[in-house]
Amino acid sequence: MSHDAIENLSHENRSFAPSAAFAAQANATAALYDEARADRVAFWERQARELDWETPWTTALDWSNAPFARWFDGGKINIAVNCLDRHVAAGHGDQVAYHFEGEPGDTRTLTYADMLREVSQAANALESLGVQAGDRVAIYLPMIPEAAIAMLACARIGAVHSVVFGGFSAEALRSRIEDAEAVLVITSDGGNRKGKALALKPAVDEAVVETPTVRNVLVVKRTGQDVEWTDKDIWWHELVGSQPETHEARAFDSEHPLFILYTSGTTGKPKGILHTTGGYLTQVSYTHKNVFDLKPDTDVYWCTADVGWVTGHSYVVYGPLANRATSLMYEGTPDAPHPGRWWELVEKYRVSILYTAPTAIRTFMKLGEDIPNGFDMTSLRVLGSVGEPINPEAWMWYRRVIGGDRCPIVDTWWQTETGGIMISPLPGVTATKPGSAMTALPGISAEVVDDEAHAVGNGGGGYLVLTEPWPSMLRGIWGDNDRYVDTYWSRWKGLYFAGDGAKLDDDGAIWLLGRVDDVMNVSGHRISTTEVESALVSHPKVAESAVVGATDETTGQGIVAFVILRSGVQGGDDVVTELRNHVAHEIGPIAKPRQILIVPELPKTRSGKIMRRLLRDVAEHRAVGDTTTLADGGVMDLISQGLNTPTSSED
Repeated sequence: MSHDAIENLSHENRSFAPSAAFAAQANATAALYDEARADRVAFWERQARELDWETPWTTALDWSNAPFARWFDGGKINIAVNCLDRHVAAGHGDQVAYHFEGEPGDTRTLTYADMLREVSQAANALESLGVQAGDRVAIYLPMIPEAAIAMLACARIGAVHSVVFGGFSAEALRSRIEDAEAVLVITSDGGNRKGKALALKPAVDEAVVETPTVRNVLVVKRTGQDVEWTDKDIWWHELVGSQPETHEARAFDSEHPLFILYTSGTTGKPKGILHTTGGYLTQVSYTHKNVFDLKPDTDVYWCTADVGWVTGHSYVVYGPLANRATSLMYEGTPDAPHPGRWWELVEKYRVSILYTAPTAIRTFMKLGEDIPNGFDMTSLRVLGSVGEPINPEAWMWYRRVIGGDRCPIVDTWWQTETGGIMISPLPGVTATKPGSAMTALPGISAEVVDDEAHAVGNGGGGYLVLTEPWPSMLRGIWGDNDRYVDTYWSRWKGLYFAGDGAKLDDDGAIWLLGRVDDVMNVSGHRISTTEVESALVSHPKVAESAVVGATDETTGQGIVAFVILRSGVQGGDDVVTELRNHVAHEIGPIAKPRQILIVPELPKTRSGKIMRRLLRDVAEHRAVGDTTTLADGGVMDLISQGLNTPTSSED
């Protein structure tokens, strides 16, 4: 292994094999791995045949113009038909597609027949506004059914949707509309968040002043708050509600663009990740069915992501609907109107599959076990994790407290760019280890390599790369193919690399180490922030942690940790010393934090992502940078004020 490869320092020996009862009923079997190894492309063709194609493909994979893939070339398909029409035609129109619960407690139940009717009306409405196949439509909505309906209406007519997270600013929205040259924006008056009606329409008004391509703004009435009105604005309920309830869908080429999704945290020119149709739906439906062991006749599935992120695209809308899932959609935050809200919903709707983020799990850990223990969650049978590596203690808490020590946990690795899940256990097949995503799914080819692109082998750490094309892969960056090649394919010829570090344990299980730019260089050792954070959270006094590398004259970088203590634990020098020694014991003296700062909260975006850039500013005594994307901008003031307190000791 090269000097620059990432150190493999921590170890995890706990393992949980699938129960015999779960394995006996699981959708996936070990034979999937054998089938994919024998003929990977034929394996993906078999998955694609689970969908309804109007015209079969002539070429399963064309990789002659690498790194630009064409999957199921020549095939024609309509995604909305696969998500709705075919289920209704098969007699499942009365099955619930979405149980919707608003934050104030209002509810809606939408069957597959309801969804087909409303999507057809919305498709007719879009066409009445002159939206054509290939046109781009920006969607800026809260988590309400109209978000999924708008996406499917675009897919039905071949328009390309660009969903922008409802927490983004007017400027972020404007830059995305401008880059995509959207002709229509679909928004709402507002949405409910933490007991308040937050306005969305004003941000759209501000954005479209500078985006002349936008001809109309379609506005859903959600909160009833007052809105400014312009000659571009149309009420959703008036236009969509007056349309015919049927719509003749036409099939589009497998490589027809489906959506653009701009990666979060982009500076400068937005980076629009482009996904197409047939390959994308093939992989998200396959992964949704097998990773979550979905039983469409009995399961109630809840992915807690917002549609503004790729998880919402793939595992709230397209994957679940393609598989005829019954899903829960919730508008609000986990702690409103009370901290047991999620568990109340699990009990109310008898949720059986829950897919959420480690940030949420750690937040619930901090609040204590009494809250979830107050609800009946025996309906749960599969738990999922997504968004970042999950530390082993959060994994164990999730399994024990939420899953009652009976639910397999599928810890999934994938990205906006990959479109669908790439690395994950298969419940019923794979033994799981707390904190590990385990192995690449059947049909996916992944390796961990060093700086010279040599495989590091079991026990080694390095860079996670994908070695073969996959159906749901991005087809480029919107309007900038050179940037696509340079960003993902230039480091090593023929290998896709998006910046994540990983290690292999002695059994070959994959452990994600976060972004390589979150790797610290301490006295020549490249140490992952994820491993140090996991070590800190494994201490019984710690609820959550974030670690950064700060410039150090002696070691190159010093490890600075920001720690939230569990409820009732008092901070002080003794606790800091105890935690530093704990990290040294868990990982090794080289990983002992130079400094530990005990803080009341961490700087997070609305999606729950920790903004380590801001913590680096604090650790290096710089002016704190832009905080506009934070859920709570005041957090940085609290952290900065606490930097020189006794609970931030170093030696």
